Amino acid sequence: MTATTAYDAIVLAGGAAKRLGGADKPAVSVGGRALLDRVLAACRDAGRTVVVGGRRPTARPVVWAREEPAGGGPLAALDAGVRHTAADSLLVLSADLPFLREGTVRRLVGALAARDGEGVVLTDTDGRDQPLVAAYRAEPLRRELALLATEYGSLSGLPLRLLTRELDLARIETDPLASFDCDTWEDISTARARIREHVNVLDEWINAVKDELGIELDVDTHVLLDLARDAAHGVARPAAPLTTFLVGYAAAKAEGGPEAVAEAARKAAALAARWAEEAEQGARPDDPAPGASGGDAAR
Repeated sequence: MTATTAYDAIVLAGGAAKRLGGADKPAVSVGGRALLDRVLAACRDAGRTVVVGGRRPTARPVVWAREEPAGGGPLAALDAGVRHTAADSLLVLSADLPFLREGTVRRLVGALAARDGEGVVLTDTDGRDQPLVAAYRAEPLRRELALLATEYGSLSGLPLRLLTRELDLARIETDPLASFDCDTWEDISTARARIREHVNVLDEWINAVKDELGIELDVDTHVLLDLARDAAHGVARPAAPLTTFLVGYAAAKAEGGPEAVAEAARKAAALAARWAEEAEQGARPDDPAPGASGGDAAR
């Protein structure tokens, strides 16, 4: 799948969060970002993003909806969200997925586009379906919601399984953390600790900074880290952050994308290498002494 595959996203951000003591769960911070904003970052390619729940500040614009009655459960919330969408493919997510990534979203929507079924759901490490980490075709989703509302008189309080058991669903496995949700404070603590682990903290920090600054540019961070190392080693330690800043500034001035960053980094790295080479060589015995003229050197 490519990033141009058309879909709308519905993010369910309601619920009483009883196991969090009634806290506003979508606004709880993990890695310096609200849980809801982390989910919104993962589905930034959506044509329209509908958040069902109480209004709150978000990192990017969304369409707000509310289930009737408020707190009516996931089916009522899903129905409210669907009413504000127009795409043929709908991504459905809960708002408490700290480790959801764009790659998982693209796999879900891509798998839906590649088959004739009515939906694709993520399965967790135990093989259980995760219907709130899923992509559905809009028409059968609307059809089944309408039939359930007619059969039961209301969607309020009904479980999601009543919907999913009526749909032709495919299942995919991906990053085992993608469906990790935060229902308790213990879950929150686990998520906060995990993103600070050595293998995760750099990517988490870079993603957080990009979201905070409104940057969607994806660059090879290893290139920048190598450049920072070379500048620190060959010039001086403070040169590392200043050099990477100047590389970013140069790329922005050139109005370029990842390629402009890579080219600016290449030039700066080459300069740092020349700088380090000169420092290691020093003045060679056969080099003219500083300030000596060519004639003096020839004598």
